[in-house]
Amino acid sequence: MPRVSSVKEYFDTLPARFVTGASKGVNAVFQFNLPGDGGGTYHVEVSDGTMAVHEGPAASPTATLQMNAQEYIKMANGDLNGMMAFMSGSLKVTGNMMLAQKLQAIFPQGA
Repeated sequence: MPRVSSVKEYFDTLPARFVTGASKGVNAVFQFNLPGDGGGTYHVEVSDGTMAVHEGPAASPTATLQMNAQEYIKMANGDLNGMMAFMSGSLKVTGNMMLAQKLQAIFPQGA
């Protein structure tokens, strides 16, 4: 995947990053609260092999990820390990933690 330089660019490329097989059996709404320079709020609906990206908050997300926008871009580009970001507290996850852990397989990091 090409590197991205903004949150919007990341979510614009999300359909190309989507791994259909990894999302089989997953029905969830993932919300991304990414404040800071170039950030925003997005939610992604994953439904058993399909996905849709929406700008703005979801009515009732299954899992919510909160992270500084620039740090999230580093993670999306593979320059920052997601587990390390979570362990250090720069990535916060609320809601269904088990489903949130599947995000890396559904939307792999890295260039």
